[in-house]
Amino acid sequence: MSETETYRYFIYLAYDGTEYHGWQRQPNGISVQERLEKAVSLLFRSETAVTGAGRTDAGVHARLMVAHVDAPFVLDDTAQWVHRLNRMLPPDIVVYRICRVKPDAHSRFDAQSRTYRYYISCGKNPFEGRYRWTMEGKALDVDRMNEAAAHLLQYTDFTSFSKLHTDVKTNNCRITHAGWTRSGNDLVFEITADRFLRNMVRAIVGTLVEVGRGKLSVAGFCSIIEARDRCKAGTSAPGNALFLTDITYPEELFIR
Repeated sequence: MSETETYRYFIYLAYDGTEYHGWQRQPNGISVQERLEKAVSLLFRSETAVTGAGRTDAGVHARLMVAHVDAPFVLDDTAQWVHRLNRMLPPDIVVYRICRVKPDAHSRFDAQSRTYRYYISCGKNPFEGRYRWTMEGKALDVDRMNEAAAHLLQYTDFTSFSKLHTDVKTNNCRITHAGWTRSGNDLVFEITADRFLRNMVRAIVGTLVEVGRGKLSVAGFCSIIEARDRCKAGTSAPGNALFLTDITYPEELFIR
């Protein structure tokens, strides 16, 4: 084997983002990426970079994040490597599985879709409250919120819901699903797209809540999208209630 030969793997993991400054490495705070890279580097006995499928903001969680890593040798028993990695990671980061992929497979650029869920609680919850945006006593018109959300599928430019001054080349995204459902005492917003802009889901949720409160019409919601101006949209919803829940890839990337 050549000294420079490496083998690419996808790492499937989940994390509670409460104590982290987001996924991506930060100069002024601990990130999930930093924790994972330190654990992987110790196991591989060399500095090893880990590339994530995207960037979750500070306080945002992931029920499923995917990252790719180049191993200096073949991981024959991936289940054992999952076990070793979990022993080195803190309790709020868990690796589910590790999969061998083609050498040029990329966790970010090869992703076909990503799905987020946002949770609003209509009453205090002593167990799940830290993962909810609590709106006790504030009625929301869910039908109107769903009517507005359905219009998201008709647009591609979401500049109005993007954090300002980002380094992306385009603010175009293709949303394939967006809607609210009731789950017990919670309202759950689920949205799927090929890509998301920074702060996009939280900005959409915050603006849809304005629709639900009767402060913004469905037509007004569409006008905000068409304005391509972040200042026109509503305030971003809190990050603690947002979860990245799924990422999909083409089957041909995986080496079985």
